[in-house]
Amino acid sequence: MAVDYSKTSPYANTETFSFFLDVANIPNIPLDASDVSYSIDNIYKNRPDLLAFDLYGDSSLWWVFSVRNPSVLQDPVYDFIPGTKIYIPKKETLSATLGL
Repeated sequence: MAVDYSKTSPYANTETFSFFLDVANIPNIPLDASDVSYSIDNIYKNRPDLLAFDLYGDSSLWWVFSVRNPSVLQDPVYDFIPGTKIYIPKKETLSATLGL
């Protein structure tokens, strides 16, 4: 029974077998000169999904912040704390990279 994941899912490019997923093939979010430096606000503490919704209109893109900032956000939820500085890709970059 194959499952089709949406393009915004980090599992979209992962092979699906009848009872399990293969090793995750999460897309790389490339560095871009247009990336914005951002200090996480209190309202987004442990909630990358809320920031993704506010920026991109899609809360399922929460994983983008962790992929784009792997040395800062090793845990994509519990490292998402106020004052942490991350780089945020523009919506156009994501559209081009993920094919949205």
